[in-house]
Order: sequence, then structure tokens, then C-alpha cells
Amino acid sequence: MKKYFSEEHFMLKQMVKEFAEKEIKPIAQEIDSQSKFPSDIITKMSKLGLLGIPWDEKYGGIGMDILSLVIAIEEIGKVCTSTAVTMMAHTSLGSGPIAYFGTEQQKEKYLKKLAKGEILGAFGLTEPNAGSDARNTQTTAELIGEHYVINGQKAFCTNAGKSGIIIITAKIMNKNS
Repeated sequence: MKKYFSEEHFMLKQMVKEFAEKEIKPIAQEIDSQSKFPSDIITKMSKLGLLGIPWDEKYGGIGMDILSLVIAIEEIGKVCTSTAVTMMAHTSLGSGPIAYFGTEQQKEKYLKKLAKGEILGAFGLTEPNAGSDARNTQTTAELIGEHYVINGQKAFCTNAGKSGIIIITAKIMNKNS
């Protein structure tokens, strides 16, 4: 039988469970009922390395696998779903595109700060006239000189209110198309 969980996974699970019970659970109701962003909790999570679980240590992460990220999100979600969603969106949607597809320069500039929790990552997909249907994205990105000019609207950008970087979906406009 294949072994899915390592001793490291069990140690992470226990550490995150204890953290969530001690730090998040006592204020979880307040976070949700008051739509309060848990800045202090996010700071504590970043000090534990929870915001950079799957990213290479070279970029400030702790170099664990995706299963480790899922384990941590699950433990936090048991006491406060909104805090778990903040962590998940930051790591997968706000940091993942840079980790997987970014240039070395982008990883140095952004991923290091994201993995260490110095900045929070956000994601913008939903649009007023397209909803969350990525194929019908109406926001455009046009290369003008060396920079892209973005035109469009986004709504419900997860983590946007506290983020240091927002990953968005846009259609590339090409003058030759």
C-alpha cells in the first residue's frame, strides 16, 4: 500500500491544528459576523511559513508539497473558513501563477515577498458582464511599447483589499489580429 502522508505531514497538521485552535478559533465568529479581515492572524501565519508552504526555499517558501498546503488549509478551515479561503487564494491564485509561470525576475521581486507573507496575493477573474466565466473575459491587455495597458473591470477580487499584488485574467490584444 502506498504511503500518502509522511511524518512531516502529520507534524504540520498538528502544528496548524494547535495554531488554529489557539489563535483563530477564539475570534472566528467575530471575523465572519463583522466581515473583519484578520490581519494579525495573517501576520502570525506568515511567521509560521504558512503563506509559502509549497514554494521553493530559494524564494522564501518552506519547500513542502501541495498536499501540505491542503492539510494546512483544511485545519484552518475547520475553525474559520474565511481565513482558510484567504490563505488558499493567496497561495494558489495570488502566488501560484508567479511560481509556475513567472520569470526569474518576477519570482525574485514578488514571489519572495508573497511566500514570506510580506505582501498578500489577490486574484481577479469575476467581471460585471462575464461573471466568473474566464472564456468570456472582457478585460484586455495590450502591449504598448514595453508595457501592457489593461482595460476592463473586475469585481469580487479575493484578497484585493489587503493585497500587495493582484493577478488578473485578461485577453491579450494584438494589433495584428
